[in-house]
Parts: sequence; C-alpha cells; structure tokens
Amino acid sequence: MNSNYKPYNHVDSARRIKDYLTSNKQDFKEVDTLPDRDKLTFSNGFYAYCSAIFVDIRESSQLPNHYKRPRLARIYRAYLSELVAIFNGHPKAREINIAGDATWAVINTPYKPDIDAVFSLGYKANSMAQILNYEMKKASFTQPIKIGIGMSYGRALMIKAGYSGSGINDVVYMGDVVNEAAKLANYGNSGWNVPALVASEDFYINLNEHNQGLLKLDYSRKCYTGEVISTEMQEWYEENCK
Repeated sequence: MNSNYKPYNHVDSARRIKDYLTSNKQDFKEVDTLPDRDKLTFSNGFYAYCSAIFVDIRESSQLPNHYKRPRLARIYRAYLSELVAIFNGHPKAREINIAGDATWAVINTPYKPDIDAVFSLGYKANSMAQILNYEMKKASFTQPIKIGIGMSYGRALMIKAGYSGSGINDVVYMGDVVNEAAKLANYGNSGWNVPALVASEDFYINLNEHNQGLLKLDYSRKCYTGEVISTEMQEWYEENCK
C-alpha cells in the first residue's frame, strides 16, 4: 500500500473505532467462491471455502552472510518473479501476495480438481527452485536456496481493511487457512528428513488418489509431506541444465 499524507486526528479516530466495533450495518455473507475485490466495501465481507499456498525460503536470514545486497536482490527478484508467475497461472487465483521472502496465494477451489491444480502449483514451485539453483551456480552464486511449500484448505473471511476515504486499503483473509499454509511452509525442508512440500490433512483428503500417493503421513505434525516435482519441468531440466 502506498502512503499519501493526511494529518491524524484522534477525535475522528475514536469515532471510526466506535463505528467499526458497534455498527449494525456490517454484512458478512456465506458464498460458494470468494468474489472479486471490487465487491468489497468497508462494511461487508464474504465467507467461503478456499485453498492457500505459501512458499518461504529456508534460513533466509543467513543469505546476507553469503551475498552482498545487490547480488541478494538479484536472487530475490528471480525467485519472487517466478513464484508469482506460477501462482498467476491458476485461473482461479484470487489473491497473490509477497511478504518479505515469502509468497502466498489464496485460490478459489469449489471443486476437488481445483485443489489438485493448487497441488500442481506446489510441485512446480519445487521444480522452479531446482532450476533457480542451477542458474545461480552458473552465475557464481555459491550458496543455493531451499524452500518450504505449505498448502491448506479451509474457510476464510475476506474483508476490505484500511483507512476509509484515503485510498489506502487492502484485502485481508481471516481464518486458519492462510496461517496454516504459512506454518506448513515453515516446516517444509526444515530438516534432513523433511521434504519441501507439506499439505494439511483437509487439503490431502481432497486430492485425487494419484496425488495422495505422492505424499506420506507425518505422524508428528499430522500433515502430509513429499518431495514432489513437475515431470514436465524435470524433463526440461534434464535436457537443458546438465
């Protein structure tokens, strides 16, 4: 969100706080899929079941020890650019966000095949990281990156939040679905025996039988993990990156 200067007035602030907390005009509807942003106002919101995918760089705080800022910026630009491209390739992607070195998306998944398509975003991201590390090595970036990929399915409340009348606002997704995906991504690739892809139980249950077979139960975390890659991207990698 871009800033646009406007003096703060505490009296107006107190009125706005009271209005938000006590107004009876706020309307929250149950819907089959999350709507477009332009359907949102500061007095409504929409509940819907959806999926979230979250991708995070493991041990990103250590990267400045290996690369100076200009070189680090090159890595982040390449990594974030291609994650956004992957997420934007899902026709039902509702929201794509960058938060530091993490990228996440909320995707409408009213039908089970839609959830399988979200799973494909996860293994494409995993394959993309392999290509990125290959190109980094060619360009003399000696320290590769590792990513964790979290995927979840659940109910979210979509609202518009910000400073009414200022033009400064954003869409907020409330509920466990995004937070759960973030926690799962934080677990992915966190140890020698932890694969990159991590899916919640509800996400796993809605996958088709083939995709379920690519994951295994992590009893300690009650989630499902797998080192899954895109076969199409792997074939390209074998032909062009070795």
